[in-house]
Amino acid sequence: MCGFAGFVATRSVTGKESFGTIVSRMTETMVHRGPDDAGVWQDSEAGIALGHRRLAIVDLSPYGHQPMESACSRYIITYNGEIYNTPNLREELEKNSGAIAWRGHSDTEVILATIAHWGLEAAVKRFVGMFAFALWDRRERTLHLVRDRMGEKPLYYGWMGQVFLFGSELKALRVYPGWRGEINRDALTLFMRHNYVPAPHSIYQGIHKLLPGTILSVSRDVVGGERSVCKSVAYWSVRDVAERGMRNRYGGSSTEAVDELETLLKDFVKQQMVADVPLGAFLSGGMDSSTVVALMQAQSSRPVKTFTIGFKEESYDEAMYANAVARHLGTEHTELYVSSDEAMSVIPNLPHLYDEPFADSSQIPTFLLSSLARQHVTVSLSGDGGDELFAGYNRYFWGRKIWKTVGWMPKGLRRVTADILRTVSPGKWDSFFQGVASLTANVGQPRHPGDKLHKLADILAMDEPEAMYLGLVSHWKNPSTLVIKGNEPPTALTDPGQWPSILDLTERMMYWDMVTYLPDDILVKVDRAAMAASLETRMPFLDHRLVEFGWRLPLSMKIRNGQGKWLLRQVLYRYVPKELVERPKAGFGVPIDAWLRGPLREWAEVLLDEQRLRQEGFFNHGAIREKWVEHLSGRRNWQYHLWDVLMFQAWLEAQR
Repeated sequence: MCGFAGFVATRSVTGKESFGTIVSRMTETMVHRGPDDAGVWQDSEAGIALGHRRLAIVDLSPYGHQPMESACSRYIITYNGEIYNTPNLREELEKNSGAIAWRGHSDTEVILATIAHWGLEAAVKRFVGMFAFALWDRRERTLHLVRDRMGEKPLYYGWMGQVFLFGSELKALRVYPGWRGEINRDALTLFMRHNYVPAPHSIYQGIHKLLPGTILSVSRDVVGGERSVCKSVAYWSVRDVAERGMRNRYGGSSTEAVDELETLLKDFVKQQMVADVPLGAFLSGGMDSSTVVALMQAQSSRPVKTFTIGFKEESYDEAMYANAVARHLGTEHTELYVSSDEAMSVIPNLPHLYDEPFADSSQIPTFLLSSLARQHVTVSLSGDGGDELFAGYNRYFWGRKIWKTVGWMPKGLRRVTADILRTVSPGKWDSFFQGVASLTANVGQPRHPGDKLHKLADILAMDEPEAMYLGLVSHWKNPSTLVIKGNEPPTALTDPGQWPSILDLTERMMYWDMVTYLPDDILVKVDRAAMAASLETRMPFLDHRLVEFGWRLPLSMKIRNGQGKWLLRQVLYRYVPKELVERPKAGFGVPIDAWLRGPLREWAEVLLDEQRLRQEGFFNHGAIREKWVEHLSGRRNWQYHLWDVLMFQAWLEAQR
């Protein structure tokens, strides 16, 4: 796991500073991504500079140093990631090319040899792994930027005047001389809806995220400093995989499907356990991480190192479940219970860790967990991706049920019902349910039922199931009225031209999550939190071959008896007793709602000051202040809406 940066420019643009000096300064901002080594390659005549920071995982010797030149001298690469099928590629190359004088055993060297032998696009289609890289083709004088299929590794790019910049993190681009970081208000509008900035947008005008599964090529004649055209090619896409899976459904029995899934997962987990440094796994005790750890332990001759964060707030603590799974599997388990003060101490660092506004509050425990794991290992496997692939989110069930229940109703009747639900405030609904609970001794009452009923009212008012889903995953429902001069661009969720040919609503929701929420929220959260601790994370559920298998499976193998992940559960039950992992799904959260009314109140008051909001000119301050007052009073729980605003405000302050 590493970080890289670079640029394409002309001497007249960069001034007196050498290309190497500039790109070194860019990569120095990412020492956390690569504390073990640094490298620079430059060709000022061609107008290209590449920089690299290395976290050594495989081949710890100098033969893994980057930027790296191919044996044929045509290509130079700076690369972030891991290619898990490196041994297979080496064997195939030797079979086709004869004996090869390998310098070391790094995957970087194999990437270059594969590209030199088969060409870029054909080579990338052979790679199994997570990766982002910049490749300079000396012969064609062309720069290629490449990102992995699922979007595990980040890559930003864009023009700054006559300079083309690129890098693993935005902070590397910001130190380029002449950087102008104008905030993209349209991207801010999207952020307020989703709590993340969706690709291909970034928070800055003119700077973009490379879409997963994409090759972007920039070829130019540097004479005169003219920009060249950027050509983008998608070499793989979830949409193609999903539509192909719909046409070619799995034809085996349920038992055969369980056997095949177990075989695939064991193979993919084993591939991802290869490292020349200590390796372990995150373990929450939930279905996904328990499956990964079980398959790791089944293929390891010694106890796997596992890690869990626990919280003293009982409703947010899952450490006891992880401990039970660890004891059963016989792992070398480490857990750390953290206080609210320890968790909140992370908050001042969030703008630096995430580089652009990011408001998934589970970023806090994810960083704490990564920091804990890094004290013992350099690589940690994770269960991320299982929910999107095997239907694990609650919205897949109750969203479908709600629409099935109310979709037949005339629109007018649905809207009247919604209005009736809204006439009672969330606070009064909460009081009503508390009264019912006290009479029936029901201790299983959900938190904030009033907010949930108002969310149901929002759904009832929707005209189409697509609008219902958008409402389910939205924070601020009308962000264009909140962000001054902000317009909401179309996304994979709102542009029908980007929708796949999938008829079933649940499978459409799973698709949308896989192309939006997964890469732009979950994977961003994990990458930045782990890399801030110089920890590499690997995710077996995101192996593209498993994704292709998963989309062939009928929904009945994922959801049965109102419960998701049916097929995955059958695999896990072969290793872990059912009673240890069967429980309602819970998020990896922290009590932001209570913190904002208590220890974080003063910090939030400063950032949400009405005069400050007016002067900065990004938000309709009245809407924000209204929600802040309601939240403090306890009448409503606006934690997610307010956390969005606070994370932008904190990020904005850090830019000054």
